[in-house]
Amino acid sequence: MNLLLAEVAQATQRLADAGVPSPRTDAEELAAFVHGVKRGELHSVKDSDFDARYWEVIARREAREPLQHITGRAYFRYLELQVGPGVFVPRPETESVVGWAIDAVRAMDVVEPCIVDLCTGSGAIALALAQEVPRSRVYAVELSEDALRWTRKNVEGSRVELRQGDALTAFPDLDGQVDLVVSNPPYIPLTEWEYVAPEARDYDPELALFSGEDGLDLIRGLERTAHRLLRPGGVVVVEHADTQGGQVPWIFAEDRGWTDAADHPDLNNRPRFATARKALP
Repeated sequence: MNLLLAEVAQATQRLADAGVPSPRTDAEELAAFVHGVKRGELHSVKDSDFDARYWEVIARREAREPLQHITGRAYFRYLELQVGPGVFVPRPETESVVGWAIDAVRAMDVVEPCIVDLCTGSGAIALALAQEVPRSRVYAVELSEDALRWTRKNVEGSRVELRQGDALTAFPDLDGQVDLVVSNPPYIPLTEWEYVAPEARDYDPELALFSGEDGLDLIRGLERTAHRLLRPGGVVVVEHADTQGGQVPWIFAEDRGWTDAADHPDLNNRPRFATARKALP
């Protein structure tokens, strides 16, 4: 074992003691980041090349600063995104949302599907859809200027059309023309603040986390936005907390112009997102 791997083992223990959920992975990611190599190449770093700055970044992670804020990057499906203070860090759970959305769009057999991402944050969802549905037209909206500093970097050179604005009133020019509306909105109840992981509570923007007493305030508003934007037969996909399973599909009720409302599990088999189809006339 070289010096770096021995230090990684010590760092892993420190991060575990601090309550970091994935201590070994984070210790290795930070070692690779500091030394400019891939995780699988840590064994190749010479003892003489060990960089003591490693312990500086481990101390930051130990204090529960998000790994992605330290490295400045987040991985999402096939993307590497730039992230940092002011923007919500995309989570692995949302990859299931995108996977379902991609399958739904492909099943529509539309030549150039029109897709709208509401509350886009880093742009992760919009960019993944643009990349994996090659002939799609993808539009994204974000309200926060702080978040948009990162979104603009990520969407530069892509086919995503980004706008700043309120998700509830966005894209009036697309009313009735959209095939798929997708969103990972804020959905944490205000009453749950103290139970939120420090990485999210202390570093992600509150605007991207909390939404009223039950966490569903914005989703209720997005239901109307999605209905306005979608063509008849179009589909909406909305992420929610695993504790809200069963509640969100009721928001997309038949008497509000929806059909086929249902919940779906994430990779851990927990209810993670709801879908519904705009009813035909």
